[in-house]
Formats: sequence, structure tokens, C-alpha cells
Amino acid sequence: MKIARIGIGDATRVGIVDGDRVQPLAAETDLSELLAAIPAQRAELVERTKDGEPRPLSEVRLLAPVQPRTLRDFLTFEEHLEGSLKVMGAAAPHPAWYDQPLFYFTNTNAVLGPDDPVAVPPGSRKLDFELELAAVIGKPGKDLSPEQAAEHIAGYTLFNDWSARDLQAIAAPVGMGAVKGKDFANTLGPWIVTADELAPYRRDDRLALDMHAEINGVALPAGGDTSANMAWSFEEMVAFASRGAELLPGDVLASGTCGAGCLLEYWGRTGTEEPPPLRPGDVVTLVVEGIGSVSNRIVAGAGPVAVPKARVGQRRRPRPWSTT
Repeated sequence: MKIARIGIGDATRVGIVDGDRVQPLAAETDLSELLAAIPAQRAELVERTKDGEPRPLSEVRLLAPVQPRTLRDFLTFEEHLEGSLKVMGAAAPHPAWYDQPLFYFTNTNAVLGPDDPVAVPPGSRKLDFELELAAVIGKPGKDLSPEQAAEHIAGYTLFNDWSARDLQAIAAPVGMGAVKGKDFANTLGPWIVTADELAPYRRDDRLALDMHAEINGVALPAGGDTSANMAWSFEEMVAFASRGAELLPGDVLASGTCGAGCLLEYWGRTGTEEPPPLRPGDVVTLVVEGIGSVSNRIVAGAGPVAVPKARVGQRRRPRPWSTT
């Protein structure tokens, strides 16, 4: 089942996508209830809450399929990590990367949907995209095992972790993360494909979905990747994220960028900025097998607001460890 959030006029509804048509559900339909249901219950809930006849997708506006409370972005593709590190002159990933599936929290207030414009963030001249797959939590859970975690994943969607590489580089030496380099936009879409529908794509303990990106309708020259190359499965990622922390319906856990899934990797491996950074007018499309595609157009953004540098040399209070 493909679960979408759609705009019909000024109203937002949950809809079920089938081919090029979408069945709107009643206004009171709870997306969380739909995500938490097992397949048989989900089908019954959809049948009970249908509102009118199916509509052509062209007559509705696809919104981000979920508005997550939390959005964790992992780093599970070794090829992407290696290529990105070349920009910084690093020879190999840090050994700590291999020990556990690390992630950072990104800005849930900046979630965009299909076809929403992405404004160049203030002060950036090196805008990049990142091709990722993401799991959506259906049932709450804490301290889960990977086996238990499988029951808590409602489905999967595409995720574009937009990145301002120059802003990211400024903050990197401090060690606090990407800061403004990833604070401005995250795309989810086009819909959530339920886990049972993607079961035929499973290979051993993980999904094996082909993934590629296009800029202005042209696929990147290095080709795409497959989610089978993730160093950890989504079930393992969910289990790790749930250690000492409760995951709630609608929470999103992204895979991290796949191999050759962003411009930074090209720059790192070739030593040139080819393909060039994104510019206003460019359209980026992410395509993942079994799910679909999501596109966004880059538009001009605002200029940066001036902020002063740190005020240093302030009078400090005496401390027990003071020597003067």
C-alpha cells in the first residue's frame, strides 16, 4: 500500500495511491493509526474511511507523507563515506564508524514535500543534494531488538538531505555537526510504501532497492547504488536508535547517502567541482525502485543576515582552579 498526504484545495487528507490515482480518506482519518495497523487491519481501515471516488494524482498536491517528530539521519554507506572524506584529505573512515550505526538529528521544521521549491540557503555557493532511503516508524517502542524492530517499521519513503557544503565546512572544525549546512531543507516523499509491499525486494536481512539521482532529467554519470549495500539493516538502525529512547509513530530514520548519491563524492574523487554545485532553476529527482521518485526545483534564496563574531576577553569569575 502507498500512503500519501495530499492537498485538496485548502484541506489536507490522507490518501491511498494506486497507479496514477489516489483515493482520499475521510478528514478524521488518523495517519498514525494507519501506520500502526497490520496489513489486514490497514486495508479494513482504508475501506471504512474512503471519501468519494479516486482522483487523478494530477488533481491533488502531494505533501510530505509524514510530519515527523524526530528525524534521524544515519551514515550507513561506506562508499559514500570514503568519497566524502576525500574532500577533506582523509585516507579512510575513522575506525569508530564500523562499531555502530551513527546518526545525527536534523531539522523537522524544514521538511518539504514533492515539488516544493528548495531555496539556496543564505551565503551558500555549494548547494548539494543527498539520495537516501528512509524508514517510517508505525508503532512506539523502546530498547528493541532488531527482530522486534521489524514490527515497528510501517514503511519506507525517499529522503533528500539537502546540504550546503561550504557552510558545512565552516562549522566542521568545531565538531558540533553540520550546523547551518543542513538546517534549511529536508525532502520526504512521494509517499510511504508499506513494509509488506516491499517484501519481494528483501535479500537476506535487508532491502535491495536500486537508487539513482537525476539533475534536470539526466542521471548522474557514475550511476546509482542499491540499498543492499547499507552496512546496517533498517531493523538494526531502529534497534540502535531505540536504546534508552522511545520511538514514536511517524518518526523517520534515514539511511544516509548511498554511493555516488551526492555531488560531494564526485568532487572528492575527481578533484574538480564537476558536476557543478546546484543553481536556481536546477531540478533534482531522486528515484528508488519499488517506491517511486521525488523532485524539487532549486530557487534563489535570501542573503545572509550579519551576525558579529564572538565577544572574547570578558571578565571571568574566580574559580577554584584559577591560578591568578
